[in-house]
Amino acid sequence: MATTRWGILAPGRIAHSFAKGLAGLDDAKIVAVGSRSVERAAEFASQYGNPRAYGSYEELAADPEVDAIYVANPHPYHKDATILCLNHNKPVLCEKPFAVNVAETDAMIESARANDTFLMEAMWTRFMPHMQQIRAWIDAGRIGDIRMINASFGFRSPWNPEGRLLNPELAGGALLDVGIYVVSAAYWVTGKDPIRIVSQAHVGETGVDEQSAYLFTYDDGAIASLSSAVQTQTRHTLSIYGTDGWIDVPHPFFMSTRAVLHVGEEEIVFEQPHISNGYEYQAIEVAKCLAEGKRESSILPLAESRRIMVTLDTIREQIGVSYPFE
Repeated sequence: MATTRWGILAPGRIAHSFAKGLAGLDDAKIVAVGSRSVERAAEFASQYGNPRAYGSYEELAADPEVDAIYVANPHPYHKDATILCLNHNKPVLCEKPFAVNVAETDAMIESARANDTFLMEAMWTRFMPHMQQIRAWIDAGRIGDIRMINASFGFRSPWNPEGRLLNPELAGGALLDVGIYVVSAAYWVTGKDPIRIVSQAHVGETGVDEQSAYLFTYDDGAIASLSSAVQTQTRHTLSIYGTDGWIDVPHPFFMSTRAVLHVGEEEIVFEQPHISNGYEYQAIEVAKCLAEGKRESSILPLAESRRIMVTLDTIREQIGVSYPFE
């Protein structure tokens, strides 16, 4: 496969994680970085082989030697950055959550269709080997019919009302930051929308959900019990229970190298070390899709990203969280 030449849009913390993931791949390299500050772009570039550093996103999007762009700015800015890149016919891998709400999601998908250009949400966990193995076990009927899903992802962040996690101006809160992991996991396991959603949250003094929980009911009676937090430390685990067995993914499930299948007295362990740090698998998927001329991924199609966003919107309505810019 030909080398995919990546551009990085917004060189923040998660962009460093993505860059370290790419470092383990022989057929991927960073060739350009764009930031609102050329100094910040240059500082990032100096750590990853000195690719071209731009002081604007527009310059990055216009670079003819960039094959794909990883959009890594905070989620309130995903829509505009993604559409900018798509309008330059640059394939986009956009950080999760895909957008802030379904209206933004629709605008992004419409732009991808209008420009006939690849677009995918960067839900990196979805593409990891252990999640692919879980899908294979479920599809093979190893645990029978899915009946219950339990997933949690919570941590205690430093108190900073102006920071990304707690600031409503930056679409802060547990749901969009880490709740997206557990909601996306439920979609991966069931392959469908819940027919009923019941949500509860503690909304703190800044107006965002510091912790929240979501109970999904499905048309076959299956139930998903999910939770997330940015001011409470929890175990980051995923368990899937069926009529004939269950699957456990140990802490932290979102970047695990291990999954365990339990059927009767039998225990089957899947374990595969990451090539790098786990962020590389979504880049591998993008490269594969581009090589095959696809405009979206079958592992995380745009329609599913939209369905997930509809669910996130529903949860936010139930817990009473909205953002000033909506």
